[in-house]
Amino acid sequence: MEKVSLLLEETINENLVRVIISNKRKSMEIQKVVIHPFLKNDKLLFQFEAFRGKQVFHDNREKQDAVCEMFRLLSEDFKQMEMETKTEKITVLVSKKGKATIRRKQEIICNQVKDLSHNRKKEYLLPAKDVPFLVELGITTRDGKVIDKKYKKYRQINRFLEFIQDILPKLPKNKKLTIVDFGCGKSYLTFAMYYYLKIQQGYELQMIGLDLKEDVISHCNELAKKLGYDELFFLQGDISSYDGVDSVDMVVTLHACDTATDFALEKAVRWGASVILSVPCCQHEMNQQITPNILEPVCKYGILKERISALLTDGIRANLLEQQGYDVQLLEFIDMEHTPKNILIRGVKQNETSQRLYKKLQNEVSVYETMCDTMNLHGTLEKLLKKP
Repeated sequence: MEKVSLLLEETINENLVRVIISNKRKSMEIQKVVIHPFLKNDKLLFQFEAFRGKQVFHDNREKQDAVCEMFRLLSEDFKQMEMETKTEKITVLVSKKGKATIRRKQEIICNQVKDLSHNRKKEYLLPAKDVPFLVELGITTRDGKVIDKKYKKYRQINRFLEFIQDILPKLPKNKKLTIVDFGCGKSYLTFAMYYYLKIQQGYELQMIGLDLKEDVISHCNELAKKLGYDELFFLQGDISSYDGVDSVDMVVTLHACDTATDFALEKAVRWGASVILSVPCCQHEMNQQITPNILEPVCKYGILKERISALLTDGIRANLLEQQGYDVQLLEFIDMEHTPKNILIRGVKQNETSQRLYKKLQNEVSVYETMCDTMNLHGTLEKLLKKP
């Protein structure tokens, strides 16, 4: 392993592009570790990303500490390291007995000096320039500059499109997609999704925005017509009673208040939607029902009971979607400084089930039901899904 130590001392510097340490030796939760350099206050640091299931943990280290940790990972936990520098690719394989094999291949990885700064300009999926709906909605000027007061909204739109980008492989191919945005409001995200999917990505689709406010719906329809978005429609109506389509490929609901989110999720499940994207809001129902039992010493404080109830509500929604065959993640939508309503529920319909997964799900359902019965957590979505 002395050769590995010398290799790390030689290559862990500003010319490093990326390192992937993988192929674990033993049963452990960490699947792999990815390392890359960056500059912070003109100081060279190395970020370690440890992947555990669907979670990623970050840790920043200085060079010597980074070298020591990488050597330890290869000596104790992993068998393989793939390293890219600006001039070569290096593979390190470590046997069970600790013998290291190093292979080096000269290759230009990047022709330009890599910008290591954390503060480098972000490349957004939706550019500020030459996007007509951004101008019409007052987010950018006609010369493509984001208006100062709308910069947070511009970031929010692009953040949401990143979640859309992640699930593109899950959307059905070779068919016209139907997408419904429940509680679309002023429809910043509805227009953004339509532009990104149809104009930038080339999908054939029809998109429907639904909201209760007649004046908002009228304005959005006029704007869609003005922009020539002939497959984008806006309707006035209530989520719970909407039945305008027979099947939907993706359901979106952003900040639908309280149980309106539950009605949207139930309809998505009934339609068998491939993708569900929901950012809930105002989760009051459980706050009125919850019997905290052992949590009473904490829940006697109103503000804590409210927050715990909101988290339990969305956790229960996620469990119910899993029970309906969805792979579910709870993700941070935008920073807490913008709004506390920042949890996004992303569900992707699973096409295959196995006996092992079925048994695992049955066990999880049993634990879930015990928790709900103990704390009296039986909300609208559960009741809706129990209906034939």
